[in-house]
Order: sequence, then structure tokens, then C-alpha cells
Amino acid sequence: MLSGPDIRRHLLREEGEVVVDEVRHHGIVYVLPTLEAAVGVALVLWCAVVRADLAWLPFSVGMVVLVHAWWRAMREHMDRFVVTNMRVFRVHGVLSQQLATMPLSRILDITVRKPLHGRLLGFGHFCFESAAQEQGLRDIRYVGRVDQRDLAIQRVVQRSGLRGPRNPDGRPRVPEEEWMT
Repeated sequence: MLSGPDIRRHLLREEGEVVVDEVRHHGIVYVLPTLEAAVGVALVLWCAVVRADLAWLPFSVGMVVLVHAWWRAMREHMDRFVVTNMRVFRVHGVLSQQLATMPLSRILDITVRKPLHGRLLGFGHFCFESAAQEQGLRDIRYVGRVDQRDLAIQRVVQRSGLRGPRNPDGRPRVPEEEWMT
């Protein structure tokens, strides 16, 4: 569990599905849990200088804060976005696990948002538009190297033959310079 979700068990191996990219959250998501853990440690250490009959209070609060910080960090650690040659999916959850899947053919549009602090620190957010109204893959936040990952998804979609010029019979159209030579 501490190593992260087992992505390989969700692959359709017999259908030839392979992982193109496994996306973990950018390290910025661990800043708040780390600060929270520091407060928890300070509270636990503070009980050493507090009167003995009151030491239980900062100790108890500190332990609750530490457990909450651990939970927040694990929630981020167990959240993965995966791009394969057939689909995109997201696996998340610490004790229970959720899986949301979208075939490449259902992706209508991908919006990449990069707030100012994201541009400075190297992360952004994906917003997927699909034919379905509700899905668990609409927003994928705090993606490191978001531009390269967007291009990787676009390449996978293009290589799958789902986008690009088509002939009336549905076959991909060959660029003019290829058939003229």
C-alpha cells in the first residue's frame, strides 16, 4: 500500500494494453501535509514543557494532527492518473479504491490550465471533456510537466487513428506528399 496503487492489475494485457505514462501528483501537494505534520510534532514536543497534569492535551491534539497529516499525504500518494495506448484512467483512494476510465475515443477536448504559481513551480491541471456528462476524470490536478504529458496524450490519440483526416470510408487520409512519391 505504501508503494502506491497497483496499476498493472488494471491493464487489459490480453488486449495489448500498455502504459504510456503514469502520472503522480507534483511534489507541491505535500507542502500542506508536511506543515501540518510539523505542527503536530511541535505539539507533541510541547507536552514536555507543559505541566504534567495538562500534558495529555497537547500530546493528544498533536497526535490527531499527525494522523491527519499522514492521511492527507497518503491520499495524494495513492492518486494516480494513467495513460495507456487504449484509454486513460485514474486510480485513487487509501482504504477503499476508486477507478475511473475513459477510452481514448471518448476524449473530445483536453484543456491544460497553468496558474502562475504552477508555471513557476512546474505543474498544471488537466480538464477533460468527453461525451459523458459526469466522469471521474474531468479534473486531474497538480500534474508535473503538464505540457509534455499533454503532448504524450495527443500522440497516443493520434497514433490510435481516432483523430486526423479521414476518407469517406473511415480510413485515415494519406497526406498528399506521401501518395505523390
